[in-house]
Amino acid sequence: MTTPAPLLEADVPRPVLDVIARLHELGHAVFLVGGCVRDTLRGVHPKDFDVATSALPEEVQRAFRKVIPTGIQHGTVTVVQGGTHVEVTTFRSEGDYHDGRRPSAVTFEQDIVKDLSRRDFTINAMAWNPLTHELADPFGGQADLKARVVRCVGSAVERFSEDGLRPMRAVRFAAVLDFTLDPGTQAAIPATLPVFRKVAHERVREEFVKLLLSKREAFGLGLLADTGLLDVFLPELARADAEAARIARAAAAAEPVDVEIRLAALLADLVSPQQAEEIGVRLKFPTKTIERVKLLITHAALERHVGDSDPMLRRLLAKVGLANVEALTSVARARIQAREPARLPEIDALIGRLHALAASKPPLSAKDLALNGGAIMAALGVGPSPIVGEATRFLLERVLDEPSLNEPEKIKGLLLSWQQARGSGS
Repeated sequence: MTTPAPLLEADVPRPVLDVIARLHELGHAVFLVGGCVRDTLRGVHPKDFDVATSALPEEVQRAFRKVIPTGIQHGTVTVVQGGTHVEVTTFRSEGDYHDGRRPSAVTFEQDIVKDLSRRDFTINAMAWNPLTHELADPFGGQADLKARVVRCVGSAVERFSEDGLRPMRAVRFAAVLDFTLDPGTQAAIPATLPVFRKVAHERVREEFVKLLLSKREAFGLGLLADTGLLDVFLPELARADAEAARIARAAAAAEPVDVEIRLAALLADLVSPQQAEEIGVRLKFPTKTIERVKLLITHAALERHVGDSDPMLRRLLAKVGLANVEALTSVARARIQAREPARLPEIDALIGRLHALAASKPPLSAKDLALNGGAIMAALGVGPSPIVGEATRFLLERVLDEPSLNEPEKIKGLLLSWQQARGSGS
């Protein structure tokens, strides 16, 4: 087989080449496998280089000075070569999967084709030796790369029944790589949903986030809905009215490409802030992400603030926080672009006002006041008491109305007038 030009021109790191050369020198079959071969053939520099070999784990350990037994029971060790960690896995076949995730047994093999036959998709089931230029492609991965299609190795039902996450990965690859999903592969997903339901939510979330951050997130989300996958982990979107779901998917193309912004744009018009929090907990998102998405959804309908006065907008900024203004305006604009594009000019004008107000760094909280708690107590001639809180809230309301009042002498004057009025009122 003629070696494709992208492989001949590949920039494989020297430590990886050294590992391959050493195992080859000892008489073992050795290849780069999986995603690094796929990406190299696509003209994309791989993030990781995984090595597969006929050498048994103990033979790999003897061949190198420093080896970490990272997953030795499954044939994987990490060789530390030139300061670089190179993952090396023995060719293997796998027994039955009983939990929709892990094989019941692993058998080490000498044949690369047996190893490739257990992999998920044809585009990931290729192996290449950069020293000998030998390329193993027994399942037509190159042809599927050229056709831009994601297809299972062998029986899609079998592959999806082995590892419940594979259907989600199939959809994610199609979205991220801008490929289509092979009809037979897609048709196998609904029948294997019971296996998908066994997958840990953390693993589902990782695939979902990669899809959400892709350039074809709307296509990917639609594919998740069509196959029934979405209903398993995000029924709020899967069961939404067709037009509402279409708009939500379109809004998820929000810029910048940020998981919190895109998740908030996706969910803002489908769920309440409380429901958004429940979704975040269900999918095991970090607490910080959950809280920010909830905040963005709470205030996402910026169109309600068109025509608001500057003091009202400053109060909105006080609720949102200056650090979240950019994200909030991104979510709001994405929603309007998807729902009511004719309103974009007025939303853009409002966003311009909000950014200008934020840039002026107005006082938005008690800590921004020109007088701190101690100075307020001194000015009023009181000790710690509820009146200090009342005074602070009064002053904050006044400077939100008029930020220029936030100077020590002006604040003191306001404070004394408030005290006097309060005293005469009582």
